[in-house]
Amino acid sequence: MAKLLMALYDCGQTTFTSADASRITGLKPPLASSLLHKAAKRGLVSRLKRGLFAIVPPELGTSVEYSGNPYLVSRYLVGSAPYYLSHASAMELHRMVTQPQFTVFVSSTKRIPNQTLHGTKFRFVLLKRAHFFGTMKHWVTKPESIEISDLERTVIDGLRRPEYCGGVTDVAKGLSMRRADMNVQKLLDYATRLNIGSVKRRVGYLLELFGMAPEQQLQAFRKSLTATYVPLDPLLPREGPHLAKWRLQINVSPEEIQAARIS
Repeated sequence: MAKLLMALYDCGQTTFTSADASRITGLKPPLASSLLHKAAKRGLVSRLKRGLFAIVPPELGTSVEYSGNPYLVSRYLVGSAPYYLSHASAMELHRMVTQPQFTVFVSSTKRIPNQTLHGTKFRFVLLKRAHFFGTMKHWVTKPESIEISDLERTVIDGLRRPEYCGGVTDVAKGLSMRRADMNVQKLLDYATRLNIGSVKRRVGYLLELFGMAPEQQLQAFRKSLTATYVPLDPLLPREGPHLAKWRLQINVSPEEIQAARIS
């Protein structure tokens, strides 16, 4: 067990599989599994699910409920499928929220069941392959990285599924918090590439509301909109005035969004 822990610490790997343990120790899988079972009882490692473990930091003593770094764990839960941390999780990693997040959101082209490991909820969002774009690498530890949505894709995903980010107002707040680093043309390009009318309407409206894009740029973007109206926030009742320019029902007032922006 000392050999295994030392090897994992040396490479900075805090989450590992039973196959990793077998490879590092040279033990056959049944013996490696027995070793890990005993180590879990002693509180040296925490079993997250079958075949997946996390090293328990020494300062936690003999804890057997340690869940490890949830972002790294999500990478193992996905396996070899294309994925990226998204929605509220990506907003947290990009410093677009002011409150801690307790659910890990992962977008993937593979259908994966939602799971809860040691109290941490993992929510998997299914994506079409054509919609898999706009990702970047994020280093969790010095040797370990994960894939996350870039700033612009994080906003686009939030406007597509606001329920995974706390609502349109929270997405707007995140957009405002990182507006200095936001590439407006990339936002519009991503919305066009995704080709979902509600997303186009919401991103255009917010860019105009925050004064982040010139009218000429937004006017060209509006040409692709159909006559159908959608609510600004689909989580709220469909009430409030209709804005013809963006084909939106404004069920969250501009004042409320602006207030969240500066709070």
